[in-house]
Amino acid sequence: MCGPEIITDEVRRKIAGYAAKFREVTKSPFGPDDEIGMLNLLSPQAARNAVQRADAGAAIDLSVDMFMGMPSWIKAGDPAFQQWMTHTPPGTVLDDLTGAGPEQNELVAYSGDAVSMYTHTGTHIDTLNHFGYRGKIWNGFSADQHLSSRHWIKCGADKIPPIIGRGVLFDVAALHGVDMLPDNYGISAQDLHDALRRQQLEFHPGDIALIRTGRMTQWPDPSRYIDNSPGLNLDGARWLARAGASVIGGDNSALEQMPADDDENWQVVHTYLLGEAGVPMMELVDCEQLSAENLYEFAFVGACLKIRGATGAPMRPLAMPFTS
Repeated sequence: MCGPEIITDEVRRKIAGYAAKFREVTKSPFGPDDEIGMLNLLSPQAARNAVQRADAGAAIDLSVDMFMGMPSWIKAGDPAFQQWMTHTPPGTVLDDLTGAGPEQNELVAYSGDAVSMYTHTGTHIDTLNHFGYRGKIWNGFSADQHLSSRHWIKCGADKIPPIIGRGVLFDVAALHGVDMLPDNYGISAQDLHDALRRQQLEFHPGDIALIRTGRMTQWPDPSRYIDNSPGLNLDGARWLARAGASVIGGDNSALEQMPADDDENWQVVHTYLLGEAGVPMMELVDCEQLSAENLYEFAFVGACLKIRGATGAPMRPLAMPFTS
């Protein structure tokens, strides 16, 4: 079997998706202090098993590079990615900010730079404080009690552990025989079930799910990549959450179908996965090489920047083929 039907009663009690109530944040099955949700389903033994089976010499980089003008959420009022030099070899000679003097500055070619960006830029993870309902986030933490002047003090990127385990690609574009799903296509539970069946795989609690829409074929054209993106709909998100996904990633800009097929909630999958199901999300995950190599099962290794309280953080995930 491929999904929630293989869940035991013991595991079911650990999966928040089964206890979720419509448009209400869920109290964690892992206790009142939990800040990482279904990442608790990852286990040291599962990580060891995945790494032991992996060919580290054939690792595939699943991240995109960051650069000026890259697709980002500027239409939502967020800042574009910016990069600038803070030190250059000729500039150091002229300004002598180091105080080392002209002879040393001529000898030592010093370069340095800085960046400014929205934390949801490039390949990144969405943490459980990114979306919720009515001022509350996962596990009942509230803006009134847990949001400082600068950041949330609960469920931030600094709490996300390294993610190591079995990864499974749901190649929905390949299922439908296309390079890219149509604009605004909603990926349903049936799509996910059929993709697994085509790939002859099972999905187990704690696995990392990656969804391929083919949208990365439009990278880095901002209008073609971001606008009207295909992605998970609520039906598909519920199926994966109840199957025990520890984290869900996609190759599009928002993981979910955009715009959402919901007149009342413009981020219906975000609010469900993060607020109700406790499943962190990864976006802009490049799945093209995985698809080209028919690599549907692999060791997944990834870690995000530990930005305290952040709603998201850049990460550089890797997929390593299994050798057995």
